This record gives sequence, structure tokens and C-alpha cells, in this order.
Amino acid sequence: MTTDTPDPPSPWFLRPRPTGHPARLFCFPYAGSGASAFSAWPAAVADAEVCPIQFPGRENRLAEPHYGTYENLAAELTGPLTPRLDRPFALFGHCAGALPAYETAVRLTERGLPRPERLFVSGQAAPHDASYDRMLTMTDDELRAELESVVRGRGIAPRPDMIELGMSVLRRDLAAARAYRRPEPVPAGCPIVVLHWRDDPDLGLDRLQGWRRYADSVEFHVIDGRPHGFVNAPGELLRLLGSWR
Repeated sequence: MTTDTPDPPSPWFLRPRPTGHPARLFCFPYAGSGASAFSAWPAAVADAEVCPIQFPGRENRLAEPHYGTYENLAAELTGPLTPRLDRPFALFGHCAGALPAYETAVRLTERGLPRPERLFVSGQAAPHDASYDRMLTMTDDELRAELESVVRGRGIAPRPDMIELGMSVLRRDLAAARAYRRPEPVPAGCPIVVLHWRDDPDLGLDRLQGWRRYADSVEFHVIDGRPHGFVNAPGELLRLLGSWR
């Protein structure tokens, strides 16, 4: 049974008060973005409260130091996350956000804390294959064009000042991605659900098969559309994210 006791305030979570839902879905944004990537999502998926995570060094936490590495990010997040693990929960990470979501699952298991019911990874190769991400080798001009395309896709005019601010965040996030290495798989400690976007121009379903080495139970699902369509919370995605409930 859940209670209505308010969660302790934390800059990691933009929705600090519980909604009374009996489960939670913690959402990890992609490189260069923040919790606002989930602004168009509903308050809950099935009966799980949607809890976007705000990484330091962006949006309302722009003045804070960048997390540096995914391992640091998972370690720093574990403390604020712990009091929110009082009900069944799952983790969702999109693109590069899937990697700190995985690291968080590993950290929870190592510390003997409650484990997620599911780890959902969307449009991201497994940790030992993460270095193949094409964005890691893109030039600044290519990254800027990519960022402008993503912003336009969200229905926002890409103002130069907005793009430059986004680039400063994206550069640091990609530095963390380049530094990330997991040469040998470590079990996530929970079932994994791998989501492949049918029109992903860079990542085929074959490249995602490496996730099979990270859990005894690994499912694969194909979603229509391109990866950045996740910001609009398409029904097919929400149905899959609610399937564990």
C-alpha cells in the first residue's frame, strides 16, 4: 500500500509530490536534453507515475557541475532515488539515457536496494557496443545541424542562443559517452525490454542484440517511427511501457 507522504525535495525530480499511483516509471533523457524531454508525456503510464529525472548541468540545473561519467551519475542519483523506491518501479532510458539507466539498475543491485521490475532501453546499443554511436564522431557543425533538427521536430524554432546553449550541454554529455566503457557485461539485476524504432537510420535491430548478455530475460519490440518520436509519447510506446503493470 502506498501513502501520500510527500517525497523529500530534490533537484533530480521535477514532480516531488506523489500522485497516489501505486507504481513509478523513472525516465532518463537522451544526450543533450533534460527532463523537459518528457513534458508532453502523461502524468502516468498505466498505473505508474511518470517521474522524469533531471541530470545536473542543464535546464534548471544548468549552474551545477556536469556529472562527468555515467558511473558518477548513477552513484549521485542513488541517494535521492532511494526514498522513492517505496513502490514497484521501472526505469526507462532513451538513446544515451539508457546507459545511465542501466548503470543505476546495477548500482541498486550492488547496494542491496529495491530492484526495478523492468529496465526499458530505447534506441540504444548495449554498453559494450556503445562506442559505435555515430554522434560520438560527429563534428560541431554536424552536431549543431542534428540539434536544430531535433528542436524543429518538437515544434520549436531553433533560435541561435538556444542552440548554442544546447551545444554546450551536448558536448559535455558526449564527452561522458565517449569515456564510458563496459568491456564485459554486468547483469542489470532485472528483466530488460529493448525498444527498436523501425525508422531509426543509424541503429538496426541486429545491433541491439547485445542486450541479451545483460539479463536472463530480454524482450525485443519494434515501434513505428523514428527515435525522437518518443517525445510525443506515441501510444505504441506507452502501451509497451505499461505492459509490466
